[in-house]
Amino acid sequence: MESEVNGILVAAHELKAPINLLRQLAFSLDFAEDDKDIKMIQNKMISVSDRALRQVQDLTKIARLEDGLFEMEPVAVRAVCDDVARELRTLFRFNHRRLEIEYRNRTRLVSANRELLYSIIYNFCLNAMHYSDEETRSEMILSDKNGKVRLDVRDYGPALPLEVWRTIRKGWVEKPTSIAMRPGSSGLGLYIASKFSQYMKADVGAIRHRDGTSFFVELMPSRQMSLFEDGLYY
Repeated sequence: MESEVNGILVAAHELKAPINLLRQLAFSLDFAEDDKDIKMIQNKMISVSDRALRQVQDLTKIARLEDGLFEMEPVAVRAVCDDVARELRTLFRFNHRRLEIEYRNRTRLVSANRELLYSIIYNFCLNAMHYSDEETRSEMILSDKNGKVRLDVRDYGPALPLEVWRTIRKGWVEKPTSIAMRPGSSGLGLYIASKFSQYMKADVGAIRHRDGTSFFVELMPSRQMSLFEDGLYY
């Protein structure tokens, strides 16, 4: 019970952050000097609210996983990565970050739920943006590994604490956990990614670097006909 309550408190704390930021941005409108400043603040408010809504929606989806509403299907994994990068492009640029993408995978289709996979990749990339320094890059890499398709998202922020890394190595993150040196959405985002991966029978993990962390998910290839693997699906 105590563990569950702590998880709820972590989630509440992380969701409180964008609300506080929206409040500050609303006050700053009174000091905007021209229409350009107003437009910039409005765009920032929309971006913050969109991210907060996505996290709330993801938490709602977790509560519905047991209902079996999220069907598995062949998913073009590169297309999902492109869509996530497109949605986050403006946010990365606004925060003076960049996201580099490298596709090394030959297997184009994976067995997944597209909606849940999108959220996993989104949370990994958003986490990487938050914890890289200005003018640094984050990397999203797709590759084939041991018969699976692996997606790595690498950041150059603080190293992942050993305790959290060991938890991930043992299996799944069972509750939102605050992460020292990585405040904000990393704990909640990692919990969401873990729950969605578990539902899709995919593996999640993390690699500690001296200059950052890589989070990854490994997906089973789709058993779709080879005709689609050869290029009908992107």
